[in-house]
Amino acid sequence: MTDSTGDRLQARNDLAWSISVGGCGIVLFVALLALAWYFAATLFLIFAGMLLGVALNAMTGLLGRVVPLPQSVRLAIVCLALVAILSGILFLGGTTIAQQATILSNTIKSQLTTVKTFLDSHGVDTSFFDLNSFSATQSGSETSTTPSASLPHNLPSASAIASSGGAILGQTFKVLLGTVSVVGNFFIVLFLGLAFAVQPGVYREGLLFMAPAKHRARTTIIIDRIGYTLERWLIAQIITMAAVFFVTWIGLAIIGIPSSFILGIQAGLLAFIPTVGAILGGLIVVLASLASGWIAGLSAFILFLGVHALESYILTPLIQRQALDIPPATLFAFQILLGVVFGIWGLALALPLMAIAKVIITHFKTESSLHPAAA
Repeated sequence: MTDSTGDRLQARNDLAWSISVGGCGIVLFVALLALAWYFAATLFLIFAGMLLGVALNAMTGLLGRVVPLPQSVRLAIVCLALVAILSGILFLGGTTIAQQATILSNTIKSQLTTVKTFLDSHGVDTSFFDLNSFSATQSGSETSTTPSASLPHNLPSASAIASSGGAILGQTFKVLLGTVSVVGNFFIVLFLGLAFAVQPGVYREGLLFMAPAKHRARTTIIIDRIGYTLERWLIAQIITMAAVFFVTWIGLAIIGIPSSFILGIQAGLLAFIPTVGAILGGLIVVLASLASGWIAGLSAFILFLGVHALESYILTPLIQRQALDIPPATLFAFQILLGVVFGIWGLALALPLMAIAKVIITHFKTESSLHPAAA
C-alpha cells in the first residue's frame, strides 16, 4: 500500500514538473516571438550583413580555385575589384544615371496620372490611390509658367509664412532622417559583411560553442550545410541579376527607350526578389516605355516576357535549381506572408530564410529515415 501511494506521489510530481517545464517553454517561446517581432528590422539588418559576408566568402573561394593565395589576400582582391567596378560605373555613368533617374521618375509620374485620368473617364473609382501629389506637381509646374499678372497681389500673412516654413522644415527633416537611415543601414550591412567575411571561422566556432555538447556534431553539419547552400545560391543569384541587367539594358537601348541604363539596373536589382521583383520590374519598364508610344510599350512588354522566360526557364533550371530547389507556389506564399508581416525586409529576404529552413528540415528528415530507432 505504501509503494502504490509513493508511486502515485511520484507520478504527480513528474506530471507537475512536466507541466511547469512545458509552461516555461511556452512562455519563453512567446517572449522570443515578441522580441523577434519588436526587433524585426534590426534582425533583418544583421541577416543582410551575414548574407553579404557569405557572398564575399563565396567569391573569395571561387578566386582561390584560380589563384592559390591566402584567404585575406583573396578577400582584399575581391573587395578592391567590387569597389573598382562600382567606382567605374559611378564615374563613367554617374551623370547619365542621375539624368535617367530624373527622366524615369517624371515619366512614371506622368504615366500614373494618365492611367488615373483614363480610369476616371471610364467610371472607375480611383480615389483610394494616392496620386494627388503627381497631379499637383504637374498642375504646379503648369501654373508656374503662367504670367505674373494672374498671381494675387495680396502678400501672405505672418502666420501663413510661419506655417509654410514649418511644413518645409518638417519635410526637410523627414528627408534628411530618411537619407541618414538608409546610408546608416548600408554601412551597417557593409561593416557586418566585411566582419563576417574576414574571420568566418571565428563566428562559426561561436555558433557551435553556444550549442549543447551532445548536439554539437549535429549543429556542425547543419551550419556547414546552410553556409554551403547560401554560398551556391548567392553565386547563382549574382549571375542571374547580371544577365537580367545586361539583357534589359541592351534590349531597351535597341527599342530606343531613353532611360534604358537605369531601367536595366533596377531590373537587375529587383531580380534578387523572386517572382514579385520580376513583376514589379516589368511594370516599371512598361510604364516608362509607354511615354515613347504604344509600339515602344508593346516592344518593352515583349522584352519583359523574354527576360522573364530567360530567368525562369533557362537560368533558374540551369543555375538556381542546383543550388536551391523550392516549389514556386510555396516560395510565393512565403514571400507574401513575410512581406505583409515584415514589409520590404521580409519580401527581399524570404528566399534565403526559406533556404535555411529547408536545410534544417531536410537534415532532420534524412536523419530520421537513416536512424528510425533513434528518431
